[in-house]
Amino acid sequence: MLQTLQQQGLRHVVLCPGSRSGPLALAAAGLQHAELITLSTAIDERSAGFHALGRSSASGVATAVITTSGTAVANLLPAAVEADRSNQPLLLISADRPLRLKNKGANQTVNQEAFLTPVCRWCGSGPLDGVSNGLDHELRALAETAWRHLHQQPGPVHLNCPFEEPLLPDLPQQKAFWTQWNSSQALAADAANPELWTPTPQTAAPSLDPDQPGVIVAGPWRGVSPHLEAYQAALIAWQQRSGWPVLADPLAAIPSGLGGVIRHWDLLLPNSLSQLPSHAQVLRLGSMPASRRLEAWLASQKGPQLLITEGDPRPLDPLEVAQQWSGGMARWWQELRPQLTPQLSTKPNAVEPTLIQAWSRADRDLQQRLSQLLPARGAANEPALMLALAQLLPAQLPVMLAASSPVRDWQAFAAGDTGRRRCYSFRGASGIDGTLSLALGLAAELGPTLLITGDLALLHDSNGWLLASNAQLPLFVLLIDNAGGGIFEQLPIETPSSDGLNQLFAMPQQVDPLALAAAHSIPGRQLACLDDLPTALEWGLDRTGPALLRVCTDRSSDAQRRLDLREALQQSISLS
Repeated sequence: MLQTLQQQGLRHVVLCPGSRSGPLALAAAGLQHAELITLSTAIDERSAGFHALGRSSASGVATAVITTSGTAVANLLPAAVEADRSNQPLLLISADRPLRLKNKGANQTVNQEAFLTPVCRWCGSGPLDGVSNGLDHELRALAETAWRHLHQQPGPVHLNCPFEEPLLPDLPQQKAFWTQWNSSQALAADAANPELWTPTPQTAAPSLDPDQPGVIVAGPWRGVSPHLEAYQAALIAWQQRSGWPVLADPLAAIPSGLGGVIRHWDLLLPNSLSQLPSHAQVLRLGSMPASRRLEAWLASQKGPQLLITEGDPRPLDPLEVAQQWSGGMARWWQELRPQLTPQLSTKPNAVEPTLIQAWSRADRDLQQRLSQLLPARGAANEPALMLALAQLLPAQLPVMLAASSPVRDWQAFAAGDTGRRRCYSFRGASGIDGTLSLALGLAAELGPTLLITGDLALLHDSNGWLLASNAQLPLFVLLIDNAGGGIFEQLPIETPSSDGLNQLFAMPQQVDPLALAAAHSIPGRQLACLDDLPTALEWGLDRTGPALLRVCTDRSSDAQRRLDLREALQQSISLS
């Protein structure tokens, strides 16, 4: 079964400990020994699931997790939920007891085959009396079906594999098997087969008129990596043909050569962007960015809105104002382009450029004013830190933004960086689960990577440090330590007592993150002031393994600072 998965394109397996899963462990080790797959281990199944999801998201090819039976399978649910909502392939393989032991009180025997069903694209099972009783062609068919469901509409798949005792062969039996096994038959297929993963919508592509006013809103991109280049090329082509301005989420994976990008839209809305014509069209790509200002602005538009997803047929418009089409941006442009008349199809910037010029001027003015208001000097504050990072980080360095405050602050204050690098943030379900393990998965595939996270998100997934120390993955963690959940300072929460916000919402923890990292042999450093940030970044990025940089901030002061900045920027732009 594993050999067939490898032939379909499986490249990496994350193995968790267990007895019932022993046969899967030995099979995976044999494929690793033959250099057909790579294998890593994790003792925490929740961490393993997220680590595999990070790998899958970076590569576009499913990574597998192998677990034993019982609660081990339940721990895979958070990663499966995120894979489902992020539309990323994730293969979850669990060992189980045979049917004869089910519902009879047998040790470590639960209804695990149903644990992941609500969020999986498909759930399959090996022979209920034990995988060893399955015929070879049945196990191959099971693996092929799983791989197809993983990538046709990318998402999680669960394979539950009952095993009867005896579980493990002795050493002479193992040696005899691997001696006669022909590894040359296990040649990998082309895992990135674009035909397999091309979205197949049920209806023809809806049209928009590039010769009439409009705007592009690019939300978080949730396609698979092999499709990114085609998506970016289609986006460039449509923008050049229409001349429409682009409001891009930092997670939109826009190409560096895209024209018309209005980077600071989150700070310019609602009053500093001149009004669109009443009939203006809106092309929305992917899910909604995390901006209530943008939501309100989109809800106020009277013209037609088209929402294009990268193969996800589920409704993704909380405003219920857009027509949705799931064929993907590349196919939409491919179908629409021949419908444009030859004369117009070669006419660039067809829309009157007054609007985009006004928006671009406001964008430049705001960037200049932002630099004046947020100097990279003195004690660290979160808006100034984000602005400085956007200016100091090497171009093309991948960045993962933890859910909650980091992704929102990057969108607002590091917007000048948009298009210079690929930014990731797992906001399918917007949880803080698995933050460190996800980032380590990205680093395993992409190489040197920066994670920007808050203290609670990092602590919540502190078992990820075990993965980091064992594999020495090149992840630089920049920890914004504001003593609890800083996002709650930005919400209209009133509590009956002065310490109610801390007790009920922010929940600061008495843990030294540098000491915790050091306990896992992870080097750490604390930033004294923003003046030292260039040196600290150089220290972390020059390392070949994981490292932690702690930046302490005041969440209450920063919450007020964000409000003051927005007000000051709106006033300065309105006067310019």
